[in-house]
Amino acid sequence: MLKRSKLFLLTFFIIFAILVGFSFKYFVGEKPKVVFVLRTLDNQYWEIIRAGIEQGCKDFGIDGKVMAPRNGTAEEQMKMLKNVLEEPPDVLVVSRAISPDIIPNLEEFVKRNIPVLLINTDEPWKNKTAYIGTNNIELGRKAGILMGAMLQPGDKVALIGRESSVERERIKGAKDSLEAAGINIAAETLKLSIDDKENDQNVKKVIEAILQQHPDLKGVITSTDYLAIPVVKVLQEQGLTMPVTGADGIIKMLELVEKGTLIGTVAQNPYDMGYLSVEAALKVTKGEKIKRYIDSGVDIITEDNVKQKLDFLRKVLK
Repeated sequence: MLKRSKLFLLTFFIIFAILVGFSFKYFVGEKPKVVFVLRTLDNQYWEIIRAGIEQGCKDFGIDGKVMAPRNGTAEEQMKMLKNVLEEPPDVLVVSRAISPDIIPNLEEFVKRNIPVLLINTDEPWKNKTAYIGTNNIELGRKAGILMGAMLQPGDKVALIGRESSVERERIKGAKDSLEAAGINIAAETLKLSIDDKENDQNVKKVIEAILQQHPDLKGVITSTDYLAIPVVKVLQEQGLTMPVTGADGIIKMLELVEKGTLIGTVAQNPYDMGYLSVEAALKVTKGEKIKRYIDSGVDIITEDNVKQKLDFLRKVLK
């Protein structure tokens, strides 16, 4: 009987020690370690995501590290992921470069029981813990609704996007709404490269060709602000005024609404995307179950709410 009691006590203390060791860093001061590997940090959209991540890490007590390949290439990101694995975090949050070769690198984290959360760009990958980001079909749908509200049935609209699954979804959503509103789609292109270093010049060629073929064009929906802004510039150069929508909610695009150059646009919430990814990562480290898809939302921006949005972004990007 005495031997059984001793065995029970020994077993109890072993289990207790394991539990204490597992939870020590969460209850005795050590912060959960989360690494955020973004696709790039070379434009304002990604800077806004980083700002949301950094604030989230402060608010939730996360030891967070944000990084991205300098030139945004898949090769650089793969090397970065391998380096991260040498000092493995508790959770990895990643927006992968556009290459199927990235997924095998993410599988290495899963093999080590490190949860992987996707941010900004979803993937049909069964081993992801969650996706935090935009419903891109819904974004496109809202852009189409906004455009339809600014035009009349029968008016012509052009759709301009780049070669990516995300931007194809946005254009699809826009087409569905435009067709429902009786708006004619005069032109559609998704041939622009997402890695184009001469983006503005190539967008200029595309919109100029569309205007030449359709001088009665009444509006343009683009899949990103980085296409919308050069489109607006060409229209201004030609003395034309028409609605143009983007997608990202960067300051330069919102300023066009503030100035009255544009009536409105649609915008993702990159700051919320970053912040929500930190909150989700923390829950994962605690063993809590999280939703497979965490929607960061889409806003319709008009003169009524643009100042509030701009004031917020200027504050967080200081």
